Amino acid sequence: MNKAKPALWAAGMMLALSAVGAALPVAAPAAGVLPADPLRSPNWASLAKTFFDGGPVRFDPRVKVIFPPIAEDQRAFPVMIDARGIPHVKRILILADLNPIPMAIDYHIAAAEPVIATRIKLDQRTPVRGAVQLADGSWLVGGNWIDAAGGGCSAPPVSRVKGDWAQHLGEMRGQAWPVAGGGARVRLNFRHPMDTGYVANIATYYIETVSLTGPGGRLYGQIDMQAAVSEDPSLTIVAKAAPGDVVTVAGRDTNGIDYRARVPVAKMTPIPAR
Repeated sequence: MNKAKPALWAAGMMLALSAVGAALPVAAPAAGVLPADPLRSPNWASLAKTFFDGGPVRFDPRVKVIFPPIAEDQRAFPVMIDARGIPHVKRILILADLNPIPMAIDYHIAAAEPVIATRIKLDQRTPVRGAVQLADGSWLVGGNWIDAAGGGCSAPPVSRVKGDWAQHLGEMRGQAWPVAGGGARVRLNFRHPMDTGYVANIATYYIETVSLTGPGGRLYGQIDMQAAVSEDPSLTIVAKAAPGDVVTVAGRDTNGIDYRARVPVAKMTPIPAR
C-alpha cells in the first residue's frame, strides 16, 4: 500500500518560470494596493481580492514556478512551487487564473520546507502562478503563461469512463526519501476521480484535505485541495523528517471517505534536495 512511483521531477524536463524578469524583488505596495500584473491577466484583480486576504502583494522572482513549456495533457499538468530561497514562508497557493476553479492547492506549512509539487487541470491558455504568504501576512507571487488545448476541467475522468472509480476510493501509495542537507521528500499518490462538477450529470467530488504528521504528532503541513487538482492526485513535499521517522498521512474527501497511511522515511543515502 505504501509503494510509490519514481519522483516526478526529472532533471532537464522542467522549466523554471518567473512572473518578472528583474533580478531583485519589487518593493511591496501598501496593503490593499495591487501592483500591476506583469502577465496582464484579465483576472488578476479579482484573483488577488479573492485569495490574498487584503495583505500586501508583490511579484518576486524568488518564487519559482516550475512547469513544462508545453501542456501535453491538460487534465494532468505538473507544477512545482519552490520558495526555499525565501525566509518565513507559511503558506503556498497554486493558482491558474482562467480556470473555472482558479485555486488548486492551499498548502499550510509547519515543519516542512516551502516547496510543493502536484498535477493540475488546465481549462484553457492561462497564467499559472505560485503565491507564498510570509509570517507578516504579505504575499509574494511568481508565474507565467502556459498554452493549453483546454477542456481539462470539463473532460470526464478516465476512471469514470472505465466505471471502476468506486472500487479504488480510499487507496493511496506513498514513499519518503532523505534529502541532502536534511529532511525527507515525501511523495503521495491517491486514487480519486476529482470531479469538478463541469461534466454533465457528475457532481463535484474531490479530496479536500490531507495532513502529514510525524513522531509525537508533529505537524509537517496541511494541504487543502480543490477539484482543479488532477484525477488520481499526486503530492510531493519536503518534510523536516529524519531517516527512520514515520510520516502519518490523513486525508478526507468531500463525501467523508478517509485516506490513511503510515509512510516510513527510508534509511538510505540522501538524494539531492531539488
